[in-house]
Amino acid sequence: MKLTFLGTGTSQGVPMIGCGCRVCRSTDPRDKRLRTSAMVEVDGVTLVIDAGPDFRAQMLREQVARVDAILLTHEHTDHVAGLDDVRAFNYFMGCPMPVYAEERVQRAVQSIFAYAFDENRYPGSPEIEQVAIGANQPFEIRGVRVTPIRTMHARLPILGFRVGSLAYITDANFVSSASKLLLQGCEVLVVNALRRELHPSHFTLADALRLIEEVKPARAYLTHASHQLGLYAEVQPILPPNVTLAYDGLKIVG
Repeated sequence: MKLTFLGTGTSQGVPMIGCGCRVCRSTDPRDKRLRTSAMVEVDGVTLVIDAGPDFRAQMLREQVARVDAILLTHEHTDHVAGLDDVRAFNYFMGCPMPVYAEERVQRAVQSIFAYAFDENRYPGSPEIEQVAIGANQPFEIRGVRVTPIRTMHARLPILGFRVGSLAYITDANFVSSASKLLLQGCEVLVVNALRRELHPSHFTLADALRLIEEVKPARAYLTHASHQLGLYAEVQPILPPNVTLAYDGLKIVG
């Protein structure tokens, strides 16, 4: 299995427009963060988790020629705004792009990209095949088992995903005991850590580290980081030995 961090930033990315803080001015490429997304490659199947506004740039950077499916955690703009760019995959793969999401999220996608679902769809508009999924209800994509895991983003129910020994959670600020059971035994845990200060809808750094300590994966990676979290060079040294602050383009194999 191979995990690629396509983007590791919050909804406004890093650097943030108009901000002159030391993180946004950093020349360290690990401090340049596109909107959060990840790609999982296993047994010849390529899955992308979320397709935000930077989807096109991420696909070009990683030279991705094929995506078998897109999994959506929720309907916020920084996680779905790039779906129009599946058009290129439609053209080269010769088929609609399967997009797996909860029914509420499907309705949002249909509203945002209404032109893609019109009866008289404009030629060249994206072809999206919506597939409904439910929390804690495993499904398969070309033989690869995926388990959606219910988490909460303030009052909004959203999904994390587990694929084999990998568990991926973003935008959460609460994981129930039942959902934590689905994380048990994972070797790699990815979890959001927005900043150090309390936030109403996202895990803080301390929150993420507490979840990691509870689940006890062999390795853990922090994502969905804002400029408020700090410089990579200053945050990484204070983390536990098995925890890494992820950055765009980081690849994990095994």
